[in-house]
Amino acid sequence: MSLLYWLQQLRTPIGDAFFSAITYLGDEAGFLAVALVLYWCIDKNAAYYLAAIGFSGTAVNQTLKMMFRIPRPWVLDPNFTIVESAREAATGYSFPSGHTQNAVGIWGGLAVTRRSTWARILAFLPVVLVPISRMYLGVHTPMDVGVSALIAVLLVAVFYPLSRRAQHDTKALVLLLAPGVVLGVLTILYMSLASFPADVDAVHLTAARANAWKLTGAAAAMLVSALIDRKKLHFETRAPIPAQLLKAILGIALVLGLKAVLKAPLYAILPQYPSDLIRYFVTVLAAGILWPMTFPYFARIGEKKHHE
Repeated sequence: MSLLYWLQQLRTPIGDAFFSAITYLGDEAGFLAVALVLYWCIDKNAAYYLAAIGFSGTAVNQTLKMMFRIPRPWVLDPNFTIVESAREAATGYSFPSGHTQNAVGIWGGLAVTRRSTWARILAFLPVVLVPISRMYLGVHTPMDVGVSALIAVLLVAVFYPLSRRAQHDTKALVLLLAPGVVLGVLTILYMSLASFPADVDAVHLTAARANAWKLTGAAAAMLVSALIDRKKLHFETRAPIPAQLLKAILGIALVLGLKAVLKAPLYAILPQYPSDLIRYFVTVLAAGILWPMTFPYFARIGEKKHHE
């Protein structure tokens, strides 16, 4: 806690605003935006690599949170204060840091796939700044941040050679994406069958179980989408800039809208956790296959605008 108290003394309104913004680069929404734009507009194989890191990492992260059940810093030390704007997003147990693991895994993975030095530098900045932001804001300890960063680095290193092979080898592509599904299922089993103590936080446990089902649905849909595209669709990521903007903006809106619209009807007919799995499976499948089927149309629009 000594480092957190030292950082607390350095807080300023400008610093609070800066690190509050930076920390979102490790948020689930940040991962979603980066992965989708990469998949639709830039490099499908790099997107598969990031998906493997993200899904497998999330399964490990959620399992460790419930295994150790370490409270947040301000719960451990009631005298410690945090930046209040960070409290709402600081849900669940503290160890390890999900934001840090996302940032190091996703942005670090993106950095190693880029050839441009400047692109690597820009991608690497969140790898450094997001972990600092979690401690500056007071929502994680150095141990939370350090362990999650190490897990992410290991995933980046382990999946990278396989991702290179997966560019031309469908079996390697399956091996790259299947761990996310397998670890998701194992996480569901752990969350469902483990005997947690009576004093476990019921809200945290419910959220962890829901995340495990969501993760498994999303990971399975990504694997199915990759195989369908590899064998049948072969959609093109390159397009004129107007088409790229339409693909990204309308596609993200579609994904967010579909995820929201499916929730109520599924919850009405099925229990929460299976509903979450189906909802995320359908949403990711739509993003992976259905939306790319429209790309030739958007490309033609972009070409017309370009010629005009």
